[in-house]
Amino acid sequence: MELRKVETVYQGYCTLMVATLSAGDGATVTREIEHHGRAVGVLPYDPERKTALLVSIPRPPVIWAGGPPELAEAPAGMVEDEDAEDTARREALEEVGVRLDRLDHVGSPFSTPGVSSERIDLFLAEYRAADRVEQGGGVEGEQENITVMEVPLAQLWDWVAGRRIEDLKTLALVLALRVRRPELFPA
Repeated sequence: MELRKVETVYQGYCTLMVATLSAGDGATVTREIEHHGRAVGVLPYDPERKTALLVSIPRPPVIWAGGPPELAEAPAGMVEDEDAEDTARREALEEVGVRLDRLDHVGSPFSTPGVSSERIDLFLAEYRAADRVEQGGGVEGEQENITVMEVPLAQLWDWVAGRRIEDLKTLALVLALRVRRPELFPA
């Protein structure tokens, strides 16, 4: 397939475009593209206490699609005028009140490649109890309705096994942590 033309049909928080492609047999195909920029997700975990910090947040698209009223998620956000690592640190501080130092980059997958251009940089990051320097809960005035959760890793793994983690970035991060640090989880 060869990209021939892209037209913007809506621009707001996200940009919606229609792409025209030509197929190898000469046929023309159109596809919608949703674009809203690059994102990050980070799973802060305490290896001493074997806990992780998550947020519980209502997501209107999930609610509309019949999902739960709130999702348990790793802190995440959009890359603005900074690099992905600085964004991950900023989001962790804003959302769960933890100051992170070293980040372990897991990957930069496309989140929903069939419709969205979003690429999300995924990180794991160790923290200690003393690194919890703020309350978290999101930026005042943004009405994010974030609840901070410090979850034992054993319980988090039970949630994965019971298919209760319904956010893809969080699932990927928990699985990556389990592979990289299996000693933190029950046998």
